[in-house]
Amino acid sequence: MGLFGRRKGDAGGRRGSAETPEDDFDQDDLDGDGPGAAGPYDESDAPEDEFARLDLGSVRIPVPEGAQLQVEMDPAGPVRAVHILTQLGQLTLNAYAAPKSGGLWKEVCGELAEQLRADGAKVRSVVGDWGQELAATAGEVQLRFVGVDGPRWMLRGVVAGPQELAEHSASALRELVRNTVVVRGTQPMPVRTPLQIDLPQAIVEHIAAAQQGEQG
Repeated sequence: MGLFGRRKGDAGGRRGSAETPEDDFDQDDLDGDGPGAAGPYDESDAPEDEFARLDLGSVRIPVPEGAQLQVEMDPAGPVRAVHILTQLGQLTLNAYAAPKSGGLWKEVCGELAEQLRADGAKVRSVVGDWGQELAATAGEVQLRFVGVDGPRWMLRGVVAGPQELAEHSASALRELVRNTVVVRGTQPMPVRTPLQIDLPQAIVEHIAAAQQGEQG
């Protein structure tokens, strides 16, 4: 049930994921592969491949064929997130400013787990391609969180979908993360600042037309 084509030269040798009790990780598993040749990519290392990526300013995302986009606006005006709606669930990627030393995802992961449990979700830790992931069950919805520390940025992805498709949804999220390009920029930013999302002009015009239609 893959949603993406294989990148040229990809031998498909990915690590699988394994459920692991929280706080029972080997340090190598926690560190994971990190960004680089396997992706996600920093703008300076962006590959020349066949993927047509949607340019959202801070991230360039290979949108799966047949997917729909849903834009989430902040009440103050800026774009909060762009959700990718697929047959396997809703996928969302966001990038944040991070320290040069890295390690932000480990902090965020712990905070996410606490918040999810406080909201009544069942949470477990999973070892994935880049180290620790979070899997959570909230009612009938299965959530999977993946994070990668890059050079002065952190990329966080989440997919929300039906429980019976949980593993397929997690694989689709990893593939989306793996083939995303992050554009951090050179300006100084406080750690954890969300990197700005800029919508392509065609999408801006589509939203404006839809809003006018609602008002009419």
